[in-house]
Amino acid sequence: MTVTSAAPGRRVRTRHRPPDHGTGPEPAVLTVVRAGPAASVQDLGRPGMAHLGVPASGPADRRSFRLANRLAGNPEDTPALEVTLGGLAITLSATRHVAVTGAPAPLTVDGVPVDGAPRLWLRAGSVLAVGRPWAGCRTYLAVSGGLEAEPVLGSASRDFLTGLGPDPLRAGAEYGLGPARPVPAIPLELAFSVVPCGGPATVRFRWGPRHELFDAADRHRLTTTPWRVSAQCDRVGARLTGPPLAIGSVDLPSEGTVRGAIQVPPSGEPIVFLADHPVTGGYPVIGVVTDADIDLVGQTLPGDELRLAPIL
Repeated sequence: MTVTSAAPGRRVRTRHRPPDHGTGPEPAVLTVVRAGPAASVQDLGRPGMAHLGVPASGPADRRSFRLANRLAGNPEDTPALEVTLGGLAITLSATRHVAVTGAPAPLTVDGVPVDGAPRLWLRAGSVLAVGRPWAGCRTYLAVSGGLEAEPVLGSASRDFLTGLGPDPLRAGAEYGLGPARPVPAIPLELAFSVVPCGGPATVRFRWGPRHELFDAADRHRLTTTPWRVSAQCDRVGARLTGPPLAIGSVDLPSEGTVRGAIQVPPSGEPIVFLADHPVTGGYPVIGVVTDADIDLVGQTLPGDELRLAPIL
């Protein structure tokens, strides 16, 4: 799986901690102890910027991200952490509720395993660590009050395609926290997201806008092949492996693309665009995964089986 690594290093100064003007108590701070292979700050992104060449970005699994914030008592678009393949460890300077959703992963506090509850009370100075998920790949961590990260073009999301937004997490980085919020009485059994669990994941899509460039055999192959997610997958998109479609060479002007677009390059192996996808592309888009199902693709791992089901 292709991920963007945050280089380990010394304790770093960041822009995220609010200045101390010498009045009132010290602001609450989240400190990154270990960053893991690919962890980033996300909010719900910067939609409406495609005409400037800027993707919407935001979490790869929006449902799990929103749920983490709801459990922490935050508005759904509050900046939080997206953790890919685990490896994150954080500590807080103030006791807060912390919510963990998305890909289920082992959690420890000060080295002691904690149960699978998606919300916990983390005491100041304790270290919460997120291990490698046993299903899916992206886990979301929200803190009551939310992270205070500097917005770029109206969003605190890290976009790995353009480089916009806060830097990827690094050990020693500090992020200010907003005022603590009361957590809602949400039944915890509703707090678990649907992620792939080793079996085939079926996602729905709609044909178009360029499906008529493909013959009937190709369209049938797209919908009947048990595609596998390749190692070429990240927040930009997931390349699928299987019997290639026979599109050949097609001369198309660049066209706008959206999250969920199923683009077919000359190799014939489809690519499903995710959160940091390019806003234009010159290869034909045979269909678009539904908005309700694209979050599931964002949780797939290399080797996972993926089936594409057309909405007729």
